[in-house]
Formats: sequence, structure tokens, C-alpha cells
Amino acid sequence: MATKREPTARQLRLAVELRRLRDAAGLSAREAAALLGVNSVQISQIESGTSGVSEKRLRRLAAHYACTDEAFTDALVAMATDRTRGWWEEYRGALPTQFLDLAELEHHATFLREVQFLYIPGPLQTEDYARAIFSDRIPELPSEELELRVQHRMQRKAILEGADATPYEAVIHEAALRIRVGDRAASRAQLASLLALSEADQTTVRVIPFDLDGFGGSWTAMMMAGGAVPKLDTAVGDAPHAAAFIDSEAQLSVFRTLFRRVEAASLDPERSRDFIHRLAKEL
Repeated sequence: MATKREPTARQLRLAVELRRLRDAAGLSAREAAALLGVNSVQISQIESGTSGVSEKRLRRLAAHYACTDEAFTDALVAMATDRTRGWWEEYRGALPTQFLDLAELEHHATFLREVQFLYIPGPLQTEDYARAIFSDRIPELPSEELELRVQHRMQRKAILEGADATPYEAVIHEAALRIRVGDRAASRAQLASLLALSEADQTTVRVIPFDLDGFGGSWTAMMMAGGAVPKLDTAVGDAPHAAAFIDSEAQLSVFRTLFRRVEAASLDPERSRDFIHRLAKEL
């Protein structure tokens, strides 16, 4: 199978999970290669994400690694055999790969949960809001690249649209709602858009007011993307200009706990909409 030079985050996640299964089985790369009748270099390429793996070989490896979780194995097979070329591919070579990886992750997610303290979450941003964020970047972006980033961010909204919209929950601190990214008109339009999006069946918006009792605050901006099975969940640090993907179970457990705490301290969806509406009227 042809070697791939630049594996995506999704391909790397598959590679990491296969390496974890082999390590748990106590087998060396050479021993795993012997089970498939290949050389250890091919196993190394599979486990680095630079070479693909067929369904037949993946299932043989899972069996040899004594993986009894059929749902997990099926999910890995789906990752290995997926040939989706989504809308984000049109930006390959034009934008940093993290932008493409984030869009691909959101596309495949079974659910998305996000916490932001200083910015409106990316999928909920208006065009003017996103442009103002990218315009503040240092060093400044060339106008063409800035517009590409804005366009890419707007296309991420696809996850919130249509009958197959991904269940999405955002917890946003009052600070993010009050900070004027752009001018007064842009801020007002952003709040209006946020209110409209929060009415969708699959989208939930919660607010953490400054004066809410019982919130010490983790102050950790993050997004949780659900995998086909919980073992394949991913935590993402979605900053304005980059994204860090986290997949270790220990770290995922921490992020799940943080999200539950932040969610519990926030206003319910109805009170949150009332809160945003009041802020919009103040502008």
C-alpha cells in the first residue's frame, strides 16, 4: 500500500490506538509483523500513520492482540477504510493542517461539547467576528490567507445544520460575551446570531455569569469530540490560531470531569438565552 507522507490527525489516532493494542499485548513490532507475514518496517509505518492498513490486516492484528471489544475494533476499521474527502480538503496546502484536522474531527464526531472563556466558540462565530479575531494575529496575515481562514471557519458551521446536525453543547463565560471583538455592530450581530443558533434542536448554549455562585472555574478552554466509542473520544484545545489534540485516557478523564463541573455551574439553556438577550439590548 502506498506510503502517505502527511498523515492527518485522524490517521495518527488510528496509528496510536494500534500501537497501544500491541503494547498491551506485550508484542514487539517484529512479532506483530511475523503474524501478518510482513516486515517490521511495515508495522512501524502503520503505527506512525504513514501507511494505511486494510480491514483484513487490522482485524487480524486486533485478534492477535487479544482485543475482545468488537465495537472498538469496528470503529478502528471504519477509521482505516474511510475514504471521505470532505470540504476541508480544498484548503490543503493553503491553511495549516490543524485547521483541516479540526474540521475532519468535527465532521466525524458523535457529539461536541465546548467551553470558552474569552471567545465565542468557532462554529458559533459570525463572519465579522471571525475576521476580527484573525485580523488581530501577530504577525499579521496576508489578506488572502485571512479570508481563507474566515471562509474555513464559516464552513465549520455545517456540523450544526440539517437533519444530521451533530449534538453540540457550548458553555460560554460572560467575559466572552462582553468582550467586543470588532466594533459594537459586530458584537451585537454576534449575540443575535448566537441566540438564533441556540434555538436549534441539536444545539445547546449555556452561560456562566460573572456573579454566579459556586463556580471556582477551571479556566480551561476546550472541546470534547465524541468518537464512535468512548475510547476514541478526543479533547481539543481550540485556540483562535491553533488546536491541540488530546487522546490519552487519563487526560480525557480529566477533561470530562472539568466539563461536567463547568456545565453544572452554568445557567440552564433558557436562562442563558435570557441572559444573552439582555446583554444584546445593552449594546
